[in-house]
Amino acid sequence: MRPVLEMTPAEAARIRFVLFDIDDTITTAGKLTAQAYSALWALADAGLRLIPVTGRPAGWCDLILRQWPVCAVIGENGAFVLHCVRGGRPETFTHPNAPADAQAHLTALRDAVLAAVPGCRIARDQFCRKYDLAIDFCEDAPRLPLSAAEEIRRVCEARGAHAKISSIHVNAWFGDYDKRSMAELFFREVLREDAVSQSIFFGDSPNDEPMFSAFPLACAVANIAPFAARMAHLPPYVASLPGGAGFAEAAAHILGQKERV
Repeated sequence: MRPVLEMTPAEAARIRFVLFDIDDTITTAGKLTAQAYSALWALADAGLRLIPVTGRPAGWCDLILRQWPVCAVIGENGAFVLHCVRGGRPETFTHPNAPADAQAHLTALRDAVLAAVPGCRIARDQFCRKYDLAIDFCEDAPRLPLSAAEEIRRVCEARGAHAKISSIHVNAWFGDYDKRSMAELFFREVLREDAVSQSIFFGDSPNDEPMFSAFPLACAVANIAPFAARMAHLPPYVASLPGGAGFAEAAAHILGQKERV
């Protein structure tokens, strides 16, 4: 990974869409700072279209779409997109592989994980999820090591679920989809354009790997470092700072490079 400050004016010039993970990518110690939120507005005011790509639940995504300067939100690791790209009204685009009876399968998976990995617990935002199970290992105390997250992932996969480790949760779901497949499907079916080549994606952890592998222009924030050795796909760029400060650093550089073109 190269420093994001080495991104060229030509690379910045082709960016029309900014996609980004939320937790520990634009947040710092669990908070969306004024610096990071200002960076979102600066990008939007420059005419860029913003799309969070997150493991957070449907309930959060509805609020984000309505109150942040974004045109869409990809939620629950790709199960759906909430968007306002047709006349400004909120709409839902659901991945065709997201099972309608997801909750019935997730209940049994939840019980198996809680029995197998001492100290883990259901994420506090589980009540507003539709398609996935979020197991908290590092959002709230007591925080567990990354080895516990890897064991949670193994338990989920042994029972036929997809599972991804973020910086705070292990997200598990049934159905053949992820952040990458939904982003590509949304671009193709809703936006009807080749937006991948005109986008940058920001992330911080292993559950962002599908996006890092798909987007030629991508950037991690500095706190990806503890996960990097466990990841097969890393982005071409990395910020020098962690979390929201790193995102703001990259956003400022992109906007500055665009002005030079």
